[in-house]
Amino acid sequence: MEDHHQHPEHTTVAAAAAAAANAFPTHHKAIIYDNPGQISTRIETVPTPQHPGPGQVLVRITHSGVCGSDHAIMTNRWAVPPTQKGQVGGHEGVGTIVAFGPGSESLGLKMGDRVGIKWVADCCGTCLACLSGRDALCPQVSISGFLGTPGTFQEYVLAPARYVTPIPDEVPSHLAAPILCGGVTVYAALRKSGAQPGDCVVIPGAGGGLGHLAVQIASRGMGFRVIGIDSGDKETFVRSLGAESFFDVTKYSNRVDESGSAKLASDVKAATPRGMGAHSVIVCTNSNAAYGQALSFLTFGGSVVCVGLPEGDPTPIGGAIPNVMVAQELRIVGSAVGNRRDAIETLDMAARGIVRTQCTMEPMSGLTGVFERMEEMKLQGRVVIDMMRE
Repeated sequence: MEDHHQHPEHTTVAAAAAAAANAFPTHHKAIIYDNPGQISTRIETVPTPQHPGPGQVLVRITHSGVCGSDHAIMTNRWAVPPTQKGQVGGHEGVGTIVAFGPGSESLGLKMGDRVGIKWVADCCGTCLACLSGRDALCPQVSISGFLGTPGTFQEYVLAPARYVTPIPDEVPSHLAAPILCGGVTVYAALRKSGAQPGDCVVIPGAGGGLGHLAVQIASRGMGFRVIGIDSGDKETFVRSLGAESFFDVTKYSNRVDESGSAKLASDVKAATPRGMGAHSVIVCTNSNAAYGQALSFLTFGGSVVCVGLPEGDPTPIGGAIPNVMVAQELRIVGSAVGNRRDAIETLDMAARGIVRTQCTMEPMSGLTGVFERMEEMKLQGRVVIDMMRE
Protein backbone atom coordinates (compact mmCIF):
# COMPACT_ATOMS: atom_id res chain seq x y z
CA MET A 1 0.00 0.00 0.00
CA GLU A 2 1.60 3.24 -1.11
CA ASP A 3 1.79 6.11 1.37
CA HIS A 4 4.46 8.47 0.07
CA HIS A 5 5.36 11.63 1.94
CA GLN A 6 7.22 13.10 -1.02
CA HIS A 7 5.69 13.88 -4.36
CA PRO A 8 8.50 14.44 -6.86
CA GLU A 9 6.02 14.22 -9.71
CA HIS A 10 5.17 17.87 -9.01
CA THR A 11 8.41 19.08 -10.60
CA THR A 12 8.16 16.69 -13.53
CA VAL A 13 4.50 17.40 -14.15
CA ALA A 14 4.92 21.17 -13.83
CA ALA A 15 7.78 21.09 -16.31
CA ALA A 16 5.78 18.94 -18.68
CA ALA A 17 2.82 21.30 -18.34
CA ALA A 18 4.95 24.32 -19.11
CA ALA A 19 6.41 22.61 -22.17
CA ALA A 20 2.96 21.55 -23.30
CA ALA A 21 1.35 24.92 -22.69
CA ASN A 22 1.69 25.97 -26.30
CA ALA A 23 2.15 22.58 -27.94
CA PHE A 24 0.29 19.52 -26.65
CA PRO A 25 -0.41 16.38 -28.69
CA THR A 26 -3.18 16.13 -31.23
CA HIS A 27 -4.20 12.79 -29.72
CA HIS A 28 -3.94 11.17 -26.30
CA LYS A 29 -4.69 7.90 -24.51
CA ALA A 30 -8.01 7.27 -22.81
CA ILE A 31 -9.47 4.25 -21.02
CA ILE A 32 -12.93 3.41 -22.34
CA TYR A 33 -15.65 1.01 -21.26
CA ASP A 34 -15.57 -1.21 -24.33
CA ASN A 35 -18.29 -3.65 -23.27
CA PRO A 36 -20.72 -1.93 -20.87
CA GLY A 37 -22.54 -4.37 -18.65
CA GLN A 38 -19.33 -6.35 -18.17
CA ILE A 39 -16.02 -5.67 -16.43
CA SER A 40 -13.95 -4.68 -19.42
CA THR A 41 -11.83 -1.65 -20.30
CA ARG A 42 -9.54 -0.80 -23.18
CA ILE A 43 -6.96 1.90 -23.85
CA GLU A 44 -7.70 3.87 -27.02
CA THR A 45 -6.28 6.94 -28.73
CA VAL A 46 -8.68 9.88 -28.91
CA PRO A 47 -8.40 13.48 -30.20
CA THR A 48 -7.00 16.05 -27.79
CA PRO A 49 -9.01 19.29 -27.57
CA GLN A 50 -6.80 22.01 -29.02
CA HIS A 51 -8.81 25.09 -28.13
CA PRO A 52 -10.63 25.25 -24.77
CA GLY A 53 -13.91 27.10 -25.03
CA PRO A 54 -14.93 30.24 -23.12
CA GLY A 55 -14.41 29.75 -19.38
CA GLN A 56 -12.72 26.37 -19.85
CA VAL A 57 -9.28 25.01 -19.03
CA LEU A 58 -7.52 22.00 -20.49
CA VAL A 59 -6.13 19.76 -17.76
CA ARG A 60 -3.36 17.21 -18.26
CA ILE A 61 -4.47 14.39 -15.95
CA THR A 62 -1.71 12.65 -14.01
CA HIS A 63 -3.74 10.60 -11.52
CA SER A 64 -7.33 9.40 -11.34
CA GLY A 65 -8.91 7.55 -8.44
CA VAL A 66 -11.11 4.50 -8.94
CA CYS A 67 -14.51 4.63 -7.24
CA GLY A 68 -17.27 2.10 -6.74
CA SER A 69 -19.49 4.38 -8.81
CA ASP A 70 -17.18 3.81 -11.79
CA HIS A 71 -17.74 0.08 -11.41
CA ALA A 72 -21.52 0.53 -11.20
CA ILE A 73 -21.58 2.78 -14.28
CA MET A 74 -19.46 0.38 -16.33
CA THR A 75 -21.53 -2.67 -15.37
CA ASN A 76 -24.94 -0.92 -15.63
CA ARG A 77 -25.78 -1.73 -12.00
CA TRP A 78 -27.85 1.40 -11.47
CA ALA A 79 -31.41 1.97 -12.66
CA VAL A 80 -30.41 4.69 -15.14
CA PRO A 81 -29.99 4.74 -18.92
CA PRO A 82 -27.36 2.12 -19.83
CA THR A 83 -23.79 3.23 -20.35
CA GLN A 84 -22.85 3.58 -24.00
CA LYS A 85 -19.89 1.75 -25.49
CA GLY A 86 -16.83 4.00 -25.60
CA GLN A 87 -17.65 5.98 -22.43
CA VAL A 88 -14.52 7.36 -20.79
CA GLY A 89 -15.05 6.86 -17.06
CA GLY A 90 -13.46 8.37 -13.98
CA HIS A 91 -14.33 11.31 -11.73
CA GLU A 92 -11.44 11.71 -9.30
CA GLY A 93 -8.88 13.35 -11.55
CA VAL A 94 -5.86 15.44 -10.59
CA GLY A 95 -3.66 17.17 -13.12
CA THR A 96 -2.15 20.44 -14.28
CA ILE A 97 -3.61 23.24 -16.37
CA VAL A 98 -1.98 23.35 -19.80
CA ALA A 99 -4.29 25.73 -21.68
CA PHE A 100 -6.89 28.43 -21.01
CA GLY A 101 -10.01 29.26 -22.94
CA PRO A 102 -11.22 32.85 -23.38
CA GLY A 103 -12.13 34.46 -20.07
CA SER A 104 -10.81 31.67 -17.87
CA GLU A 105 -7.56 33.44 -16.95
CA SER A 106 -9.46 35.92 -14.77
CA LEU A 107 -10.42 33.30 -12.18
CA GLY A 108 -7.13 33.26 -10.29
CA LEU A 109 -5.65 30.19 -11.96
CA LYS A 110 -2.34 30.06 -13.79
CA MET A 111 -0.55 27.74 -16.17
CA GLY A 112 0.79 24.62 -14.43
CA ASP A 113 -1.54 24.86 -11.42
CA ARG A 114 -2.63 21.50 -10.04
CA VAL A 115 -6.40 21.16 -9.96
CA GLY A 116 -8.97 18.45 -9.36
CA ILE A 117 -11.98 17.35 -11.41
CA LYS A 118 -14.79 15.90 -9.31
CA TRP A 119 -17.93 13.73 -9.66
CA VAL A 120 -19.92 16.85 -10.46
CA ALA A 121 -18.14 18.13 -13.57
CA ASP A 122 -20.27 21.27 -13.73
CA CYS A 123 -23.54 22.79 -12.62
CA CYS A 124 -25.40 25.96 -13.55
CA GLY A 125 -24.53 27.81 -10.33
CA THR A 126 -27.73 29.86 -10.34
CA CYS A 127 -30.65 27.49 -9.61
CA LEU A 128 -32.04 27.05 -6.10
CA ALA A 129 -30.19 23.74 -5.68
CA CYS A 130 -26.86 25.33 -6.58
CA LEU A 131 -27.52 28.37 -4.41
CA SER A 132 -28.27 25.98 -1.53
CA GLY A 133 -24.93 24.22 -1.95
CA ARG A 134 -26.57 21.09 -3.40
CA ASP A 135 -24.62 21.05 -6.65
CA ALA A 136 -25.42 17.42 -7.47
CA LEU A 137 -29.15 18.21 -7.54
CA CYS A 138 -28.83 20.91 -10.20
CA PRO A 139 -31.20 20.18 -13.13
CA GLN A 140 -28.34 20.99 -15.52
CA VAL A 141 -25.66 19.00 -13.70
CA SER A 142 -23.08 17.07 -15.69
CA ILE A 143 -21.25 14.12 -14.12
CA SER A 144 -17.68 13.18 -14.96
CA GLY A 145 -17.51 9.81 -16.69
CA PHE A 146 -21.28 9.34 -16.80
CA LEU A 147 -24.08 9.67 -19.35
CA GLY A 148 -21.78 10.81 -22.14
CA THR A 149 -19.63 13.31 -20.23
CA PRO A 150 -15.97 12.32 -20.73
CA GLY A 151 -14.32 11.37 -17.44
CA THR A 152 -10.82 11.49 -15.99
CA PHE A 153 -9.51 8.10 -17.13
CA GLN A 154 -7.69 9.92 -19.91
CA GLU A 155 -4.64 12.11 -20.32
CA TYR A 156 -6.40 15.40 -21.19
CA VAL A 157 -9.80 16.70 -20.04
CA LEU A 158 -11.67 19.96 -20.61
CA ALA A 159 -13.18 21.46 -17.46
CA PRO A 160 -14.90 24.70 -16.44
CA ALA A 161 -12.31 26.91 -14.76
CA ARG A 162 -14.80 28.05 -12.12
CA TYR A 163 -15.49 24.48 -11.01
CA VAL A 164 -12.07 22.83 -10.77
CA THR A 165 -10.65 22.50 -7.25
CA PRO A 166 -7.12 23.78 -6.45
CA ILE A 167 -4.91 21.08 -4.93
CA PRO A 168 -2.87 22.19 -1.88
CA ASP A 169 0.90 21.94 -2.28
CA GLU A 170 1.10 19.68 0.78
CA VAL A 171 -1.03 16.93 -0.79
CA PRO A 172 0.58 14.63 -3.39
CA SER A 173 -1.52 14.16 -6.51
CA HIS A 174 -2.08 10.43 -6.02
CA LEU A 175 -3.37 11.01 -2.48
CA ALA A 176 -5.51 13.98 -3.49
CA ALA A 177 -7.41 12.14 -6.23
CA PRO A 178 -9.65 9.95 -3.99
CA ILE A 179 -10.42 12.94 -1.76
CA LEU A 180 -12.24 14.59 -4.69
CA CYS A 181 -15.11 12.10 -4.48
CA GLY A 182 -14.66 9.67 -1.61
CA GLY A 183 -13.39 12.20 0.90
CA VAL A 184 -15.78 14.97 -0.11
CA THR A 185 -18.74 12.58 -0.06
CA VAL A 186 -18.17 11.27 3.46
CA TYR A 187 -17.29 14.71 4.83
CA ALA A 188 -20.59 16.05 3.54
CA ALA A 189 -22.43 13.04 4.96
CA LEU A 190 -20.85 13.47 8.39
CA ARG A 191 -21.82 17.15 8.39
CA LYS A 192 -25.42 16.20 7.61
CA SER A 193 -25.55 13.58 10.36
CA GLY A 194 -26.28 16.05 13.15
CA ALA A 195 -23.67 14.37 15.39
CA GLN A 196 -21.64 16.54 17.75
CA PRO A 197 -18.06 16.12 19.01
CA GLY A 198 -17.97 13.22 21.46
CA ASP A 199 -20.97 11.47 19.89
CA CYS A 200 -20.74 7.88 18.66
CA VAL A 201 -20.91 7.27 14.92
CA VAL A 202 -21.18 3.82 13.35
CA ILE A 203 -19.56 3.32 9.93
CA PRO A 204 -20.53 0.13 8.07
CA GLY A 205 -17.95 -0.52 5.35
CA ALA A 206 -15.28 1.15 7.50
CA GLY A 207 -12.32 -0.43 5.71
CA GLY A 208 -13.40 0.39 2.17
CA GLY A 209 -12.71 3.27 -0.17
CA LEU A 210 -15.32 5.55 1.38
CA GLY A 211 -15.23 4.11 4.86
CA HIS A 212 -11.51 4.46 5.54
CA LEU A 213 -11.75 8.18 4.75
CA ALA A 214 -14.91 8.54 6.84
CA VAL A 215 -13.24 6.96 9.88
CA GLN A 216 -10.35 9.43 9.73
CA ILE A 217 -12.47 12.52 9.13
CA ALA A 218 -14.98 11.53 11.81
CA SER A 219 -12.45 10.66 14.52
CA ARG A 220 -9.55 13.01 13.81
CA GLY A 221 -11.27 15.89 12.08
CA MET A 222 -14.67 16.14 13.75
CA GLY A 223 -14.15 14.63 17.20
CA PHE A 224 -16.62 11.74 16.86
CA ARG A 225 -16.20 8.35 18.54
CA VAL A 226 -16.17 5.83 15.72
CA ILE A 227 -17.43 2.26 15.66
CA GLY A 228 -16.34 0.45 12.50
CA ILE A 229 -18.10 -2.50 10.89
CA ASP A 230 -16.46 -4.57 8.15
CA SER A 231 -14.90 -7.97 7.52
CA GLY A 232 -12.49 -9.16 10.21
CA ASP A 233 -9.37 -8.95 8.06
CA LYS A 234 -9.74 -5.15 8.09
CA GLU A 235 -9.91 -4.69 11.87
CA THR A 236 -6.27 -3.67 12.43
CA PHE A 237 -6.48 -1.27 9.49
CA VAL A 238 -9.71 0.36 10.67
CA ARG A 239 -8.54 0.73 14.25
CA SER A 240 -5.31 2.35 13.02
CA LEU A 241 -7.42 5.04 11.34
CA GLY A 242 -9.09 6.07 14.59
CA ALA A 243 -11.97 3.66 15.26
CA GLU A 244 -12.50 2.95 18.98
CA SER A 245 -14.43 -0.27 18.40
CA PHE A 246 -14.74 -2.75 15.54
CA PHE A 247 -17.19 -5.51 14.67
CA ASP A 248 -16.53 -8.29 12.18
CA VAL A 249 -19.74 -8.44 10.17
CA THR A 250 -18.96 -11.93 8.88
CA LYS A 251 -19.35 -13.35 12.39
CA TYR A 252 -22.96 -12.22 12.35
CA SER A 253 -23.96 -12.55 8.69
CA ASN A 254 -22.92 -16.21 8.58
CA ARG A 255 -25.62 -17.24 11.05
CA VAL A 256 -28.31 -19.45 9.60
CA ASP A 257 -31.22 -17.43 10.99
CA GLU A 258 -32.06 -13.75 11.32
CA SER A 259 -30.69 -13.48 14.85
CA GLY A 260 -27.33 -12.30 13.49
CA SER A 261 -28.58 -8.77 12.86
CA ALA A 262 -30.18 -8.58 16.29
CA LYS A 263 -26.97 -9.76 17.94
CA LEU A 264 -24.89 -7.27 15.96
CA ALA A 265 -27.23 -4.44 16.99
CA SER A 266 -27.00 -5.53 20.63
CA ASP A 267 -23.21 -5.67 20.54
CA VAL A 268 -22.88 -2.31 18.77
CA LYS A 269 -25.15 -0.62 21.32
CA ALA A 270 -23.18 -2.21 24.16
CA ALA A 271 -20.07 -0.46 22.82
CA THR A 272 -21.70 2.99 23.12
CA PRO A 273 -21.85 5.09 26.30
CA ARG A 274 -24.40 3.61 28.72
CA GLY A 275 -25.41 1.17 25.98
CA MET A 276 -27.85 3.69 24.55
CA GLY A 277 -26.81 3.41 20.90
CA ALA A 278 -25.08 5.60 18.36
CA HIS A 279 -26.03 9.13 17.38
CA SER A 280 -25.55 8.40 13.69
CA VAL A 281 -24.86 5.63 11.21
CA ILE A 282 -22.99 6.60 8.03
CA VAL A 283 -23.58 3.74 5.59
CA CYS A 284 -20.45 3.62 3.42
CA THR A 285 -21.18 0.31 1.72
CA ASN A 286 -23.51 -0.79 -1.08
CA SER A 287 -24.88 -3.61 1.06
CA ASN A 288 -28.65 -3.83 1.41
CA ALA A 289 -28.08 -5.77 4.63
CA ALA A 290 -26.19 -2.83 6.11
CA TYR A 291 -29.14 -0.54 5.40
CA GLY A 292 -31.51 -3.10 6.88
CA GLN A 293 -29.56 -3.03 10.16
CA ALA A 294 -28.77 0.68 10.39
CA LEU A 295 -31.73 1.96 12.40
CA SER A 296 -31.20 -0.71 15.06
CA PHE A 297 -27.83 0.83 16.02
CA LEU A 298 -29.29 4.23 16.91
CA THR A 299 -30.11 6.00 20.13
CA PHE A 300 -33.14 8.31 20.33
CA GLY A 301 -32.89 11.30 18.00
CA GLY A 302 -30.30 9.49 15.90
CA SER A 303 -29.84 9.58 12.15
CA VAL A 304 -28.99 7.17 9.34
CA VAL A 305 -27.10 8.88 6.52
CA CYS A 306 -27.39 7.03 3.21
CA VAL A 307 -24.15 7.24 1.22
CA GLY A 308 -23.40 3.92 -0.49
CA LEU A 309 -25.74 3.03 -3.37
CA PRO A 310 -26.94 -0.60 -3.26
CA GLU A 311 -26.64 -2.42 -6.54
CA GLY A 312 -29.58 -4.36 -7.93
CA ASP A 313 -33.02 -4.00 -6.34
CA PRO A 314 -32.73 -1.89 -3.18
CA THR A 315 -34.63 -2.93 -0.07
CA PRO A 316 -36.29 -0.57 2.45
CA ILE A 317 -34.30 0.57 5.45
CA GLY A 318 -35.27 -1.88 8.17
CA GLY A 319 -37.66 -0.67 10.84
CA ALA A 320 -38.45 2.61 9.08
CA ILE A 321 -42.10 2.63 10.06
CA PRO A 322 -43.90 5.70 11.41
CA ASN A 323 -44.36 4.30 14.93
CA VAL A 324 -40.63 3.68 15.40
CA MET A 325 -39.56 6.89 13.69
CA VAL A 326 -41.91 9.02 15.78
CA ALA A 327 -41.35 7.25 19.09
CA GLN A 328 -37.56 7.55 18.86
CA GLU A 329 -37.46 10.78 16.79
CA LEU A 330 -35.15 9.13 14.26
CA ARG A 331 -34.02 10.61 10.95
CA ILE A 332 -33.04 9.13 7.61
CA VAL A 333 -30.91 11.47 5.52
CA GLY A 334 -29.77 11.14 1.92
CA SER A 335 -26.36 12.57 0.98
CA ALA A 336 -25.47 12.55 -2.70
CA VAL A 337 -22.04 14.22 -2.71
CA GLY A 338 -20.35 17.32 -1.38
CA ASN A 339 -20.12 20.73 -3.03
CA ARG A 340 -17.19 22.97 -3.94
CA ARG A 341 -16.77 24.25 -0.40
CA ASP A 342 -16.77 20.69 0.96
CA ALA A 343 -14.02 19.81 -1.53
CA ILE A 344 -11.84 22.71 -0.40
CA GLU A 345 -12.38 21.92 3.30
CA THR A 346 -11.68 18.21 2.89
CA LEU A 347 -8.47 18.87 0.97
CA ASP A 348 -7.49 21.30 3.72
CA MET A 349 -7.85 18.42 6.20
CA ALA A 350 -5.57 16.37 3.97
CA ALA A 351 -3.05 19.21 3.83
CA ARG A 352 -3.01 19.34 7.63
CA GLY A 353 -2.53 15.57 7.93
CA ILE A 354 -5.93 14.88 9.46
CA VAL A 355 -6.98 12.55 6.66
CA ARG A 356 -4.61 10.58 4.46
CA THR A 357 -5.71 8.36 1.62
CA GLN A 358 -4.48 4.79 1.92
CA CYS A 359 -3.99 3.71 -1.66
CA THR A 360 -2.15 1.59 -4.16
CA MET A 361 -1.33 2.79 -7.67
CA GLU A 362 -1.83 0.95 -10.95
CA PRO A 363 -0.97 1.80 -14.57
CA MET A 364 -3.72 2.54 -17.09
CA SER A 365 -3.66 -1.08 -18.26
CA GLY A 366 -4.45 -2.24 -14.72
CA LEU A 367 -7.95 -0.75 -14.50
CA THR A 368 -9.82 -3.90 -15.53
CA GLY A 369 -8.00 -5.85 -12.82
CA VAL A 370 -8.89 -3.21 -10.25
CA PHE A 371 -12.57 -3.55 -11.14
CA GLU A 372 -12.29 -7.33 -10.88
CA ARG A 373 -10.85 -7.05 -7.36
CA MET A 374 -13.55 -4.54 -6.52
CA GLU A 375 -16.20 -7.01 -7.70
CA GLU A 376 -14.68 -9.66 -5.41
CA MET A 377 -14.59 -7.14 -2.51
CA LYS A 378 -10.83 -7.63 -2.13
CA LEU A 379 -9.85 -3.95 -2.05
CA GLN A 380 -8.69 -2.20 1.10
CA GLY A 381 -8.56 1.58 0.94
CA ARG A 382 -8.42 3.10 -2.55
CA VAL A 383 -6.74 2.47 -5.90
CA VAL A 384 -5.42 5.30 -8.07
CA ILE A 385 -4.57 5.03 -11.76
CA ASP A 386 -1.21 6.56 -12.66
CA MET A 387 -2.12 8.18 -15.98
CA MET A 388 1.57 8.64 -16.79
CA ARG A 389 2.06 4.86 -17.01
CA GLU A 390 0.34 2.75 -19.65
